Amino acid sequence: MTYRWTALSIFIWALLSCSTIYAQENTKLSNKKDGGYIFTLLNDIEATEVQNQNRTGTCWSFSALSFFESELLRMKKGKHNLSEMYIARRAYLDKAVNYVRMHGNFNFGPGGAFHDIPYVIKRYGIVPQEVYQGLEYGMETHNHSELNNMLEAMVKEVIKAPQKKLTPSWKKAINGVLDAYLGEVPEEFEYQGKTYTPESYAKELGLDMDDYVVITSFTHHPFYESFVLEIPDNWAFGSTYNVPLDELVEITNNALEKGFGVAWASDVSEKGFSYRDGLAIVPKDERTIRIKGRDNRNFSDAGAEKIGSAFDEPVEELAITQEMRQEAFDNYETTDDHGMHFTGMVEDQRGTKYYIVKNSWGKTNDCDGYFYASEAFFRYKTTNIMVHKDGIPKKIKKKLGIK
Repeated sequence: MTYRWTALSIFIWALLSCSTIYAQENTKLSNKKDGGYIFTLLNDIEATEVQNQNRTGTCWSFSALSFFESELLRMKKGKHNLSEMYIARRAYLDKAVNYVRMHGNFNFGPGGAFHDIPYVIKRYGIVPQEVYQGLEYGMETHNHSELNNMLEAMVKEVIKAPQKKLTPSWKKAINGVLDAYLGEVPEEFEYQGKTYTPESYAKELGLDMDDYVVITSFTHHPFYESFVLEIPDNWAFGSTYNVPLDELVEITNNALEKGFGVAWASDVSEKGFSYRDGLAIVPKDERTIRIKGRDNRNFSDAGAEKIGSAFDEPVEELAITQEMRQEAFDNYETTDDHGMHFTGMVEDQRGTKYYIVKNSWGKTNDCDGYFYASEAFFRYKTTNIMVHKDGIPKKIKKKLGIK
């Protein structure tokens, strides 16, 4: 039987399913069409359109720029679509330089971290999406498979240095490949009737990169100090503040309640992560979940189909401790898989809180590219967050020495 979508049925479905725009408090939402998780909206941050990173490892750029686009909306700077590929293009050469300086004993790849965006914007500015799309290789959607393989082969050859020392040409060669695949970086461009450089456009936006901090929670470093988080994609050796787990949750909730978005890095290669079902949860009994097939379009098989009753209605979740979180990180059970963007919070019919998560895989699920992550999942699998410093409670800012 073919279901005929009338105007009324579409309206009812929109009220009961995910939405990227929430009209009022107490709006009822669900994790998917006919889903058993019924959510009440607690707060919502204005966000731009969901984008699609497609076959690239650039979620860090997509999620962080989504975060900054929401910041511009919060600051009444208007709606902007910033170029993720400009950020990736600028970062690639600096990654290559670090790799060569470390004689190859360093990670080189498409991945990155949230602090890479302030790093790039401070040094090289930023441009709008329409100015730099990064699609010079004959495709309509992003696919960096060939580009990544070519760049990796090049830097590995460079460090062999058969001529006993490096030539002055290798950086030009890397830039040539980047230009061929992503496009030449514009020195000047016209946008909305004005002429900009990437630096002057960044200045026009008015984002102070020093206002944004990265925060995590691990016990192998002292709390209330900063350290270089030991994840392979931290090629720029960016520092993160360290707080107890309860305070990481407090910071996140406080930021959202005050109208600040939160950039979220997490492990998504978990049984309880089901983008198709619009959920990221930590069921007390994961044996009820079965993984069907593989879907590595977005890395980590995170798109694979998950089958189990835990996605049909709310279930009891594990009580996550600081020790459990640390053990998972130390044992490689929690890795830095994916960057996303929190745009609000909801509460299910049992009173459990969840974060509204804007993803970068296109509008490819019932939630139009969004999903809901439980507080338990956040506690367990978060690697770090980025937030405006004014979203941090004053007592915690004082402990961290942030002014």
